[in-house]
Amino acid sequence: MLRGAVAEDWMAVPVWARDLAYRLVCLRCPDDPGLLREAAADLLSVGSDWDRFAEDLTVRADRLDEPLQE
Repeated sequence: MLRGAVAEDWMAVPVWARDLAYRLVCLRCPDDPGLLREAAADLLSVGSDWDRFAEDLTVRADRLDEPLQE
């Protein structure tokens, strides 16, 4: 639902609602690097107050994408 609403009109979904939706989805699917990056990109669009959190999400996504070391 969120992807469709944001794709249709990015400003139609309030920042607090997008933030809450991404938090819930990231809790539900914490091992989905694509989703973590999507949430990070959304946080980067909000303002510099959220950059640290976006960077943390990106680092988590990068770690998930790393091949398993034996």
